[in-house]
Amino acid sequence: MRRASRFLGVLLVGLSLLAVGGYLVLTQTMRSWFEADHALRSRLAVGSARQSLADNWHTSRSRLTETLADITRDERIMGAAACSEDGQLLAATESYPVEFSCRSVLERMRSEARKGATSWTMSPELPSGRLHLSVTLFEQGSEAKGAIVLVHDLSYVGRRELTTRNILLATFFIMALGAAAVTLIALRFAWKDWTRELRRALSGEATDEFQPLVSDVRSLAQRLANERVHEASGGRWSPARLRSALTQYLEGERVVILANREPYIHEKTPEGVRAVHPASGLVTALEPVMRSCSGVWVAHGSGSADRETVDRHDRILVPPGEESYQVRRVWLTEAEENGYYYGFSNEGLWPLCHVAHTRPLFRAEDYEYYVRVNQRFAEAVCEEVDSDDPIVLVQDYHFALAPKMIRERLPRATIITFWHIPWPNAERFGICPWREELISGLLGSSILGFHTQLHCNNFIDSVDAFMESRIDREEHAVIQGVRRTLVKPYPISIEWPVHWLNDVPNVVDCQLQVRRELGLPDDALVGVGVDRLDYTKGIEERLLAVDSLLTRYPEFRGKFTFVQIAAPSRTKIPRYLELNERVEAIATDVNKKWSSGSYRPIVLLRTHHEPASIFRFYRAAQLCYVSSLHDGMNLVAKEFVAARDDEQGVLILSQFTGAARDLTEALIVNPYDLQQAGDAMAGALRMPKSEQRERLHSMRRLVSEFNVYRWAGRMLVDAAELRRKERMTGRFATAQPFTPTEPYEEPPVA
Repeated sequence: MRRASRFLGVLLVGLSLLAVGGYLVLTQTMRSWFEADHALRSRLAVGSARQSLADNWHTSRSRLTETLADITRDERIMGAAACSEDGQLLAATESYPVEFSCRSVLERMRSEARKGATSWTMSPELPSGRLHLSVTLFEQGSEAKGAIVLVHDLSYVGRRELTTRNILLATFFIMALGAAAVTLIALRFAWKDWTRELRRALSGEATDEFQPLVSDVRSLAQRLANERVHEASGGRWSPARLRSALTQYLEGERVVILANREPYIHEKTPEGVRAVHPASGLVTALEPVMRSCSGVWVAHGSGSADRETVDRHDRILVPPGEESYQVRRVWLTEAEENGYYYGFSNEGLWPLCHVAHTRPLFRAEDYEYYVRVNQRFAEAVCEEVDSDDPIVLVQDYHFALAPKMIRERLPRATIITFWHIPWPNAERFGICPWREELISGLLGSSILGFHTQLHCNNFIDSVDAFMESRIDREEHAVIQGVRRTLVKPYPISIEWPVHWLNDVPNVVDCQLQVRRELGLPDDALVGVGVDRLDYTKGIEERLLAVDSLLTRYPEFRGKFTFVQIAAPSRTKIPRYLELNERVEAIATDVNKKWSSGSYRPIVLLRTHHEPASIFRFYRAAQLCYVSSLHDGMNLVAKEFVAARDDEQGVLILSQFTGAARDLTEALIVNPYDLQQAGDAMAGALRMPKSEQRERLHSMRRLVSEFNVYRWAGRMLVDAAELRRKERMTGRFATAQPFTPTEPYEEPPVA
């Protein structure tokens, strides 16, 4: 009913506008017709009295006046006058308006005569009403005698226009009601036919027109039903439920994760060997999953004490004190690390996939190292599995070739690859000289996951542009031969509840501690940003937004301090060294501009912080600004939400992050628009506590429901369903038997 009323209203407004437009056009046309009619009437009246006018033009003024009076007996002619050639009034009726002097009329007559006209009209507005003035040249033989001026009363025209307008508007209104009624009746019958045919299709009767729609509806209903069953049976996703899902769907098999970054790095310190948790969103997401599922994490051993802490098979149990899963470390030479990691991965693929205005660099020698290292890690994964159809989770852009390499060794493996950064459109990805090799490597996966559907679409478009394959867009799959790779979105998240918060003080204590550490007064307003020092994170724009805030909002000068935690990253790459210098320069300039006494608007902390320390800053801040210029997800935003159990504080979030699609209650900004970002900071600092609570409550509920256990659980359940279908179709019948390369030994405790 509401839609029908809206449609009827729009139709009436549209027809009303059409009626008004038609009325204006019709009025103008009628006015032109009336003026033409009056001009013709004037010529006829003067022509019929021409002889009498000629006989009395210079002889008798009284008879000339009588002749003019005879002409004005027409009720529409108000007055008449005879003017001599030199502009003198010879005769006029009593009702002739004195405003029309013969001199002015003859001046106008001469200008029109030069154009070849013998008569013309004027429509002046006088206090007496609307008048129409027509002037006709009076000649006797070939001699010009003067002019006859007739004044017409047009008051009746206004009355006719009003009547016409009323009739026209009424007609259009009736037409509008009729058209709306006919449309609604037709729509009603069409809707009945459509729903009847749709019911027939859903009930199984043949209806060709609805088959694509019915297929989509049934697929959606099945997915929702499965999701409802899973949610009803297990409740909220948690470590226990993830373990239960692994047991139920995958018979408790171990999970092998392949990632470049290890979850714990062992470093030598003056106090001895210390286990450090690296600054990595990937580690933040995956480490809780491994603690829940157990298994093996294969990674690059980069710590100064990593070799000293592993057994003879390069394995170690972590986390320290818990020992719930293993890390298998792979060693790289400096040349391999420079070529594979710093070169091809982070000077080539990283800028290629991020729209952050840095040119990707592709060198053949770097790609050779990339192939070699991918092969090394793939072999390490195959050494760690304990069956011929293991579950392998390959992580991120460092290992685009590894899925195919693992598939060649373990054809029955269930390989889930997750690409943690954006996937560019096909045209941009075409920049890479080894685009076909990378896509082919990823298609060795059973399931290929991205953060968003857009990234999935971009990947499928890239396959379509550069590979010989069949694309099943209905099932979002790429088929090569008998191998099918599902391409699906799995928005990543964080653990819930966050175990690091167990060792973090409450909000009030965190605020006191952080302010004292930074030398800030107890009533200081604090903002926080947490990132690796990377050019995709928008750190430069973030600090300039602080400058914009202080410029436009003087009340925050001396009160607001922004703390930027920026862990050093990829310092061997020149672009990152340049970024470090620019960030330092911007912070110095802003502080120089606004500092007074001990007050500094920007505190730049370019050191590694453990997660527990970072969560203290989250709890101490009035706002958190995530200004990424392009990001797959960005878990800092979700960490801030999880940290604020007091439901206070404001999240300002870049529109170019995947998290902006989930955390819609944040203040969403364009990080390139410094004024908008500064305004958002001011709005956050002024926001009432009730609104802060409402926004954070909604975001915390979403993060708690859609946590990292759900992310991993959905992928594992999908993988289990895929394995079931493949076994039913006998696709594993030709697989070669699996033989472990080494006997399994229990690794030492760190």
